[in-house]
Formats: sequence, C-alpha cells, structure tokens
Amino acid sequence: MTRRRRHGTTGLIGGLLLLLTAGQALTGPAAAATGPAGPPPPIRTAAPSATPPAEFGSDWHDPLTAAPPVPRPAGRSCTVTLAAARFADFTPYRGAYTPPTACGSRWSTVVLRLEGQVAGRQYDRLGHLSLSGVEILRTSTPQPSPEGIAWQVEKDVTRYADTLSRPGPVEMLIGNVVDEVHTGVIDVRVTLTYYAAAPTGTPAGRPDRAVPERILPVTAGVPVTTPRNTERVLAEVYATGSGGGCEEYWYLAAPTGSPYSCTAPAGPHREVRVSVDGRLAGIAAPFPTVWTGGWSNPFLWYVTPGPRALDVPPVVYDLTPFAALLNDGRPHRIETSVAGVPEGLPGWSTPLNLLLWQDEGRAVLTGGLTRHEERAPAPSSRHTPGTEHRAESAATHRLTVSGYLDTSRGRVDTTVTRSLTADSVHRWTDGETTDALTADWTDHETVTSGRTTTRTERAYSMDGRTVLGADARLRTVISLGDLARTTVLAPGRAPAVTRLDHHYAGNATYTTGVPRDQRHAVGTTTERYRLYGPGRCHDRTVTTAQGFVTEDRRRC
Repeated sequence: MTRRRRHGTTGLIGGLLLLLTAGQALTGPAAAATGPAGPPPPIRTAAPSATPPAEFGSDWHDPLTAAPPVPRPAGRSCTVTLAAARFADFTPYRGAYTPPTACGSRWSTVVLRLEGQVAGRQYDRLGHLSLSGVEILRTSTPQPSPEGIAWQVEKDVTRYADTLSRPGPVEMLIGNVVDEVHTGVIDVRVTLTYYAAAPTGTPAGRPDRAVPERILPVTAGVPVTTPRNTERVLAEVYATGSGGGCEEYWYLAAPTGSPYSCTAPAGPHREVRVSVDGRLAGIAAPFPTVWTGGWSNPFLWYVTPGPRALDVPPVVYDLTPFAALLNDGRPHRIETSVAGVPEGLPGWSTPLNLLLWQDEGRAVLTGGLTRHEERAPAPSSRHTPGTEHRAESAATHRLTVSGYLDTSRGRVDTTVTRSLTADSVHRWTDGETTDALTADWTDHETVTSGRTTTRTERAYSMDGRTVLGADARLRTVISLGDLARTTVLAPGRAPAVTRLDHHYAGNATYTTGVPRDQRHAVGTTTERYRLYGPGRCHDRTVTTAQGFVTEDRRRC
C-alpha cells in the first residue's frame, strides 16, 4: 500500500517519497524472495524518556498503541504457528492449518498474535490473513526506521471457533515492493493461542452463545446457502479504501469539477452497504483510517499509529430480519458495495463473512420479512472557489428492517434501525500547499430482538491541517477520534453500558526535498485509549516526542 497524498506541484514526491529515497546508503542488499521468517526481535519497552532528542534521528521507539491487551483466562493453553513469511513482493504465503489437540476441541478464548519487523526504507503496506477462505485479520504495517523496528498486533479471534475447529488452508499477503529504493522486507510470524474451556462451557466456552455455530465466507458473485435452522445472522465486512489511489483518503475527496487532485460526484460521501438478493439489507459509515504514511507526514505515525491502522476491525451488520428468507434452502446473493466511489474506479476491498447461530431445537425455522423502510440517502457537496477553496459536504441515510422467526422457544421479532450522518468542511489553496479538513461521522444502530434492545452509538472525527511553506518545511497538525457507546437493555437486568473513547493528536514538521540528515524533523503525539464496561476499566495515555516515548500512563 503506497501513500500518494499530494501537496504542491511535487506532491508526495516532494514529501513522503523523498523521505524514503534521499539520504544515506544502505548497509547491504535486501532479500527479494518470499520465504520462512525468522523470529522477530523482542518489542522494545524502554521506560519513558525524560529528555527526548531535539529532532528525529535514525532510530526511534518501536510502534505501540494505547489499546488494551486481549484478556487471557487462566488455565491450560496451547500455541500454534499459523503463518511465517518474509514479504518482498505480491506473492502470498500459503500453508496448512491443523487445530491443536492438547487443549481439547472447545476453547474459552483464542488469541491471534502477529509479530513483525522491517528495516530500511519502505511504505506502509496493507495485509490480510484468511483461514479456509474466512478472513480473520486485516492489518497495515508501520513505516521503518533505517535501523529497523519490531511491532505486534493482538486480536481476539474466538468468534471464528467454527473455522478454527477444522483443518484448512491458510493464506496471508502483505503486498510489498523491494528494489534499490524501497529496501524493507516485511518479516512476520502469526500465532494462535488457545485457552481450554471448562468442561461444562457453552460452545467456545462463552456465555449467552456469544460465538456463532457457523462461519461462511462469501465470495463475490457466488450465491450462498445457509443452514435452514439459522436464528441469528451477522455479516462482517473488512472494508478498506486502499490501493495507492484516491480511495486511501476518500474523506478528502472534493466534488467533481473542483480544482483538487481527488474528486467524486458527491465529494467524500462513502457508505459500505450489504444487500440480500439485490435488496438493501445494511448500511454503515466506514471508519476514516489514516495509514502510517498519512497526511504526507510519516513522522506523525512512526511510534503511535492512528486508530485502527494496525488492526482493522470489520464493519458488522445484523441481518437477522432476513433469516426467514435465507432459511428457504435455496442459494442467495449476499453482496457488498461502497456508495460514493466514482464509477469505474477501483480502490475498496470488502471481503464478507457470515456469522450464523442455529436453533438446536428445530431443523427448519420459518418466518418472514415484515418491514423495510429506507429514508433515501441525501449526500451533498458544494465547492466555493476563492484564495482558499472550500468544499462543504453532508450526508444522511436511515434504514429500518424487521422480520420474525418461529423458533423452538416461540416467535421472535427482530427490528434493526441504522442511521448515518456525515459533515465536513475541506479547505485548500491552489497547488494544495495548504490542505485542511474538519469532519464528523455518526453511525447509530438499534437492534431489538425479542425483549432485548441493544443500542450502539458510534462517532468518528478528523481535524487536520497540512501546510507546505516557502522554506520547504511541511507541518501537519491533526486530531482523530473514535468513540462508541453500547447499551444493552433486557428485562430484569440493569442496563449494561460499554464506552470507548479513543483519541489521537499529533503535530510534526520536517524539511522536504533534502537528504535524510538535513530534514530536521520534529514531532509530538498523544494517544489516549479509554474503555469502560461491566467489570472492565482501561485508560492509557502514550505521549511521544521525536520518536521517543515521554509518557506512558495508566489510570485504571
């Protein structure tokens, strides 16, 4: 994944690309073949530095985030290696998976861990990992220092227990380019650690059937047939705008006809949609991910990547109102699309998995779709010319779908309502030497199934400004927000509330168009990740200056 954010006539060639190409010679050639990976070095976790250097040097702290580790239960565990490879081109790693036998066939938790290393010069690259055709990880890589970095990603993959319970093929790809300029070979190892479930545990050892009985990967254009006793259906889509073009930073698109390097008919309006047999079944706002070369300033992201950059979670849709239709025993088309992308242009990847829960008390469930109401999407984007160009954009969309199933426990009605809004103001000057965006998105969802209601309110924000001065100094100041609040209401129980508040703020400056040791780069970042819920409290702040951690504070 190459980053092509342009500012000025030289665009990123005058910013990020020169950052990668100019400067010191390499100490030796890079390997150009994909092959077995060696064990990555340990992640550096040095104590915060009270006196960071005056500017960036040739090395910095390994990438880290303030996100909480995956909770791991006590008891017996087993670890297997899922993939190990050195990515130097676009050749995928392919292997075979066999589940472990020493921890039984049911697990309370399964944790995926990716460990990576890279040195030299390299762009950020997008990667994915699938097992038996089911994508279980979408990731991107941090950009390296000349001396090299190591990083790690952990993810709870217990919900894929159905896929993990059987042998199957493994495929992983982090597409990369290695040549005389881009020298970094990406070395990764991925493991799975299984924690044995108690003998009387539910499937995968989780209460309330939190783990689906079946996982079905959906291939584009290929109909899928679900078990006829399916009582709950979720779809997850690993949606990323990527590929080196404008969709990597879709949120900056200006309306067609504007004097800007990336345009679209409705400007930055994007929605990830799911349809069943051609009928709209789910809508969602994509998260505005900033990759680690984003906003023409990698000095912002070397140590603290932006929210969701290293572990890209899927967009999740509740399709249970369509369960009766899917239970008829015939194949059905379940498809994804991204609204707002200019016609004929690529740039989005949207692999889809179906997560299915089955009624053990009946072989066939019947029912119907009783309500389908859509408030038509209303995107708008208006450009106002001037010394500073201005594009104001807004969008709304609302979808409500209801259905029922006659289950072994009686009739269950399910209603899903999802409402989206987007508002942004984009300002830039001729040549894009100044480029600024203030944007907010909301994605509110209410699911009522039987007597239980779950409300999820998501809010994303971006406020950034990049200026390339006459002295060739490029400065970026940016803040990002990822917020969510989920409330579960059930009879006889107190409301269960979970709250996420993840914020990032950065300010970095460097000289463009000069060798590495003349860039005099400086930058500070602060990331704070707060997660509160029943029995859980996580509050961590990580602050950096010139690539060194100056504060690592935990409040819970």
